[in-house]
Amino acid sequence: MKLLPIEGAIYLILKIIHKVSRQKKANMSLSDIKNILIISNTAIGDTLFSTPAIRAVRQCFKDSRIIACFSVKNMALFTNNPHVDTVITYYGGYKRFLRTILALRAKHIDLAFILHGNEPQATPMAYLSGAKYIFKVPRTQKYAFLLTNPTDGFGDKSPWEHHAIDVRLKTVSFAGCFADDKKMQLIVAADAVQSIEGRLTKIYGVVYSNIVLIGFQCGAANEYKMWPKGRFEALGRQLVLANPNVRIVLIGSVQEKQYCMDICKNIGTGAVSLAGELMLPELAAIISKLHCLVTNDTGPLHMAVALGIKTVSLFCPTNSWGVGPIYDQHLHTVISKKRPCNPCVTKKCKAPFCMASIDVEEVFSAVMEKVKNNYIYDNYL
Repeated sequence: MKLLPIEGAIYLILKIIHKVSRQKKANMSLSDIKNILIISNTAIGDTLFSTPAIRAVRQCFKDSRIIACFSVKNMALFTNNPHVDTVITYYGGYKRFLRTILALRAKHIDLAFILHGNEPQATPMAYLSGAKYIFKVPRTQKYAFLLTNPTDGFGDKSPWEHHAIDVRLKTVSFAGCFADDKKMQLIVAADAVQSIEGRLTKIYGVVYSNIVLIGFQCGAANEYKMWPKGRFEALGRQLVLANPNVRIVLIGSVQEKQYCMDICKNIGTGAVSLAGELMLPELAAIISKLHCLVTNDTGPLHMAVALGIKTVSLFCPTNSWGVGPIYDQHLHTVISKKRPCNPCVTKKCKAPFCMASIDVEEVFSAVMEKVKNNYIYDNYL
């Protein structure tokens, strides 16, 4: 087991503390649980996948206080979650690690759920928070001795063979929080909606409500998930040509700004890029205004699903059954191709030719199907 010096030190300290401590109890009394820590401090989509489990915890522990540890990069989307009482910021890795631990300990944590957290920090953080019970699926190998649940609860199958939402719901079920509702929860801030409505009016004039607004999420956290740039350009031109009321709006991160501007330029009239220009609450607001979002496997896809917005999502190396839309199937079309490389090198892949197996015509037809019932299209189809 190769550890960095700080990781080795933490591991040794926790081994000693755990050996001499009686922090974990044999039996859990729900009436004794006053403060609950929920760790979900990774990407936007991963945190959205956690929201059904957070809701389940609230329904189970109605009188307990729920403290969520969210990533500083995306917590602006989740601080208004109605089932969370307090948010503690996670800064990534060991950055401000001790400060975060002290903030958690001040909350007198009784029970911790690690729904999706960066390791090797997440499990030590939960233990050092003072939590008497810690539940996590899948069970981390290095720090499994700190966890309360002895198994993953999935029997012979790996947790990775299930949808991410189901894995999180399984995690909270160990504490008696059982739920079937898999709908993700994302609250769009009213001031963000107002800001976006003003922006759309400025771009398109007062008639913006009479256009068909189709979003393109062209980027992704990793190149291997990205549909080729030229395919998005061809799709955009085809959609605009099919109907003069269509407008394409490109969204994305600051890092994707130039990439999206180039695609926008090559689509031509009818396309505008807002990539890198929106705060996260505004990103949620503009997604809520779309008639359809065409997207790679990345955060905005899951935001659109949470908001009930129609999507056409593009998958090849990643598995749509594990992270794709799991409810409201009538709103979502998943275009998924078989992975050509075995094993897939995922993040190490710099030329994701597999995504090119998704044809423009296939995506175009799916988008047109999604918006065909819009009254604006009746005059053109």
